[in-house]
Amino acid sequence: MVDLSGMWLGTYWQQDTPTRFEATLVQGGNTLTGSILDSGHLGEAQLSGTVTGRRVQFVKHYLSRGQFPIDYRGVVSEDGDSITGQWSIAGFDAGPWEAHRSDDELSASWQTVVQQNLVTTVD
Repeated sequence: MVDLSGMWLGTYWQQDTPTRFEATLVQGGNTLTGSILDSGHLGEAQLSGTVTGRRVQFVKHYLSRGQFPIDYRGVVSEDGDSITGQWSIAGFDAGPWEAHRSDDELSASWQTVVQQNLVTTVD
């Protein structure tokens, strides 16, 4: 079983409209917890669920009042770096979603390029 702990970047689609999100996942055994920050107006949410083999299931609860819990189900890729699946709000709406591990090295590499460009510009 792959450990899903870490930072993830993803997208979910609601009525063909994409919304980007950042997720921090913490896995202990089969238990999955974490937080999600949507780029849309709904903002921050908490999640709890399970991981069984390559299958993942969790419920997302927005911190803002009046929002319905959202069920997410997905399958982790064989390399453990992406998840694809479906989300649903019971009897109301549903759609696809996907997430990919955030590459912390990419962020560090970008900072190095920026710093090198600053030094080159100043010289």
